[in-house]
Amino acid sequence: MGFVKALCRFVLPCALAIGLCTWARAQPGTTPDAALARLLAEARAAATPAACARSDTDRLVRVFCNKQIRMGIRENYPLFGTRKGETRAGYDIDVAHAIAKALKTEAAFTRVTPANRIALLAEDRIDVAIATMGHNTQRDGQARFIRPHYYQSETILVGPRAIDIKDWRDIAGRTICVTIGNGSNAQIVSHGVRLMLFEEAAVLPDRLRDQTCGLAAQDDSFFAFHFTDTAFAARFERKFGFAQVPWGMAVAKTGSDKLANALDLLSQIFHRDGVFLDIARANRVADGFLTGQREVWKLAACNTPAGASDKSCVLPPLSAALQATSFATSVTAFEAWLKQSTGVVLQLPMLKTVPAWTLFKAGILNSLIMIAGALAATLGFALLLGAALGSHYRWARWAARALTIIMQSSPVVLTLVMAAAIAHTFFDYSAAVALSAAILALGLMNGSNAAQAVAEAIVTVRAEHEGANVNHRSLYVSALNRSATQIISFLINAAKGTPVASFIGAPELLSALTDITAFASGRATTYTLLLIFYIIVVAIVVYLCGKLQRYLEQRQGAA
Repeated sequence: MGFVKALCRFVLPCALAIGLCTWARAQPGTTPDAALARLLAEARAAATPAACARSDTDRLVRVFCNKQIRMGIRENYPLFGTRKGETRAGYDIDVAHAIAKALKTEAAFTRVTPANRIALLAEDRIDVAIATMGHNTQRDGQARFIRPHYYQSETILVGPRAIDIKDWRDIAGRTICVTIGNGSNAQIVSHGVRLMLFEEAAVLPDRLRDQTCGLAAQDDSFFAFHFTDTAFAARFERKFGFAQVPWGMAVAKTGSDKLANALDLLSQIFHRDGVFLDIARANRVADGFLTGQREVWKLAACNTPAGASDKSCVLPPLSAALQATSFATSVTAFEAWLKQSTGVVLQLPMLKTVPAWTLFKAGILNSLIMIAGALAATLGFALLLGAALGSHYRWARWAARALTIIMQSSPVVLTLVMAAAIAHTFFDYSAAVALSAAILALGLMNGSNAAQAVAEAIVTVRAEHEGANVNHRSLYVSALNRSATQIISFLINAAKGTPVASFIGAPELLSALTDITAFASGRATTYTLLLIFYIIVVAIVVYLCGKLQRYLEQRQGAA
């Protein structure tokens, strides 16, 4: 009798609970699988000709309208997304195919980069980005990330073994090669580091090998492949890591609610059933994160249609909030007012965060220093070389002529690079060294052209006064007055040419804005402001040069 009572008290309730759970799991909509099946059936039914023709139709419905899902994929990221001819391979590629298979549609691939993957979503050129994109709080305002995340990585700093670098204190003032759009760029800049930007991560190992880059920062998952190369591993090493971030597939912020829901449910299922894990192992990708996630999504508490919104199941995005400026709220309010009043979308990222504002101010100051220096150097070299070219001494003329020919024949960028290389041979890199090298190069290039005009004027004036007793100083002043127009034109050219100095790491405004756009949106507005800045500066230079020319003409008339 006691045994029967125990059976009734313990075994029967357990059996009843198991039965209820089994029944509940079998009910429509109580599992991710059932919720996904219902959502896809509704989307397929909604894919009528009328709905397919509307621009506001959810992108999941349009996937069934077009019988394909447009995937944004990287092509130069070993183990995750590569392409040789028409053959694509990698973890992200196989994930894309698995999604297309689950939706019973075709996958259409579009190459994306860190700089354009979110923009292509917003422009409706792709439906989903599966492009090694870290999910951070900053990007939450730009795209809708799929949860749970499909991978995780951290950014690592890689450099030659001979360089002793242990933490941020060892890299202040250095230049680090990064890719545009990398979420960790803002953190790097905040430590007083200069950025050298590239569109694709694939070039970073080669730039390390040829010493274009002294250091490079990129996901550990990217460099994992290259460290399998014994030659690479013998020369370079991981210095330290930072910014551990979960990777998220992403869809457009608007017009993709149903598509996002479907991908959320599908990601849960792929984790629970080990689909992500199997794909990673097939592509030789580290699987520690995915192994842990599989256990999470097998839990009954997470294996529900609402699991993707359960904070105890999903990972939070990396906090990428930058310190705001004291006037950031006013700037945001102005942007909103302008959009509401005129429809013009204006973004001013350089005014909203402290790192961007610091770069912006330094860029303006350095640009003004460079412009003033380039004008002074151009005028100085014009006077010096002009006098040498018009000299009675043959050795002075030949030396000046050789230098002038070299300067006039060399491309601007090459001249700047050579000047920087010579400067860095004698001095360690610094903003002052880069600015000085750029000023000297710009002064020599424009000054040599102006000097030729001065020399030709000297020859003309000398011929006009042949036989007359004219002292050399008066002759030279007359020649300067006659060549004033050409000198002024090359002064203006020097002012306009200063942004080119960004090629050698001079931290002027173009370089500063490029760093800002590496971690902030609003590229069109940012570079429009750069254009306006230089238009204003050149206009001021033209005005001042005009006053100088009138002064010289008055002196010539008085003489």
